[in-house]
Amino acid sequence: MNAPFKIEADQSKRMLIGGEWHNSVRGKTFTTLNPATEEVIAEVAEGDASDIEAAVQAARGALTRGAWPAMTGAQRGRILYRLAAILRERSEEVVALESLDGGKPLAATRRMDLPAAIDCLEYYAGWADKITGEVVPARRDAITYVQRVPVGVVGVIVPWNFALMNAVWKIAPALACGCTIVLKPAELTPLSALWLGAAALEAGLPPGVLNIVPGYGTQAGAALVSHPGIDKISFTGSPRTGQFIMRAAAENITKIGLELGGKSASVVFADANLDSAVRQTGSGAFFNAGQVCSAATRVVVDRKVHDEFVEKLAARANALRIGDPRETDVNLGPVISSTQMQRVLDYIAIGKGEGAQAVAGGARLGGRGYFVQPTVFAGVKGGMRVAQEEIFGPVVSVLAFDDEDEAVSLANGTAYSLAAAAWTKDIDRAHRMIERLRAGTVWVNTYGPTDARLPWGGMGGQSGIGRDLGRSALDNYTEQKAVWIQRGG
Repeated sequence: MNAPFKIEADQSKRMLIGGEWHNSVRGKTFTTLNPATEEVIAEVAEGDASDIEAAVQAARGALTRGAWPAMTGAQRGRILYRLAAILRERSEEVVALESLDGGKPLAATRRMDLPAAIDCLEYYAGWADKITGEVVPARRDAITYVQRVPVGVVGVIVPWNFALMNAVWKIAPALACGCTIVLKPAELTPLSALWLGAAALEAGLPPGVLNIVPGYGTQAGAALVSHPGIDKISFTGSPRTGQFIMRAAAENITKIGLELGGKSASVVFADANLDSAVRQTGSGAFFNAGQVCSAATRVVVDRKVHDEFVEKLAARANALRIGDPRETDVNLGPVISSTQMQRVLDYIAIGKGEGAQAVAGGARLGGRGYFVQPTVFAGVKGGMRVAQEEIFGPVVSVLAFDDEDEAVSLANGTAYSLAAAAWTKDIDRAHRMIERLRAGTVWVNTYGPTDARLPWGGMGGQSGIGRDLGRSALDNYTEQKAVWIQRGG
């Protein structure tokens, strides 16, 4: 193999188009910062509409000409397996890069992000030669069948909270299906995407199949979603940006998939294993400094155990070790930027103003880096803004309920529908909650696990449209072509 890609290498200042590393057309760059220290990590090429145009043309050419459309599914799968192997062989390199750029503790990145990315690549590598059509015997005098064909050129926009993992969630199934891609990483965390692009070339991906254009959403992102040469847009991010994408895509009637926000409830009944509920709900609330779309930001607790739960959750929050993500045993890193830190602090002030009690945290930590104390609000009512709006930080609200109907009403009482959990030893109640909770994923007596084999997405509203992962993701990147061959024609 070639020498490993490093952030100080020339590629960190460039973008990947047509299998080659280019400066932006206008020669502009932007800086990416370490959110733990506020220091500059690297200068990165800043793309705009001109760079997106070049990337789309490269992707369109790779879709219709050259090695990629001539490959079998098995050959595509072998490339994905090789890419997974590179991630495994260079795990510490990419873990360090993702932790540095995103402010996520090394241990958490090593435990979750990297294994999930590798597993996803290998899962869809296995699918690549199994994407089949079907024979449909419509008439006795004709042979009729349905083919599954690539949807075409896919525009992918991923967020900063799981930069590597979210990119792979979209890239892996798209490549397995034979599509080509233009990826715009988040401007706050572009480095792992560039690393992934270099690794993909090394794995044997033909030029132009994966193109990576860093830049700002208002420039590169807007140009990508409105480009007539894009056949499908796959986006993970905020509902507000999702609305913009829907409007932009409507101009060209471009297919879209949107994985948006969450305000997920963890419903704790009095018969639950309280220590387990506290431990896992706390992890679900504070992992990645709460910057998770499915974070357990609302804990709906039976009034019989409410005070005990709040006391234990506050103690857990206060015990978390906060600091530089590169340090050993750090549980909680910074939020991603000064803007995000101020947003979180503003919401904490809003919660206090609404009458909620901050029983843990409630302030910035230190004067360098974007650290916010893990915060637990008690005395929260269902209509408060801290109980309704996505904060995307280490802030959790605890709400009390008196009966199952009220628990369901509180849990479902937001515009979001991404995930929810129920904690109970009563199997009948567990099944009722599964039926009644309006969420794309429901966990029972656990919180937060995902798997490449299971679909991931919301049930409408502010949580988006469509599904990532699982067999369902193959529908995102294929079209059905009906074939009719007349006998004796």
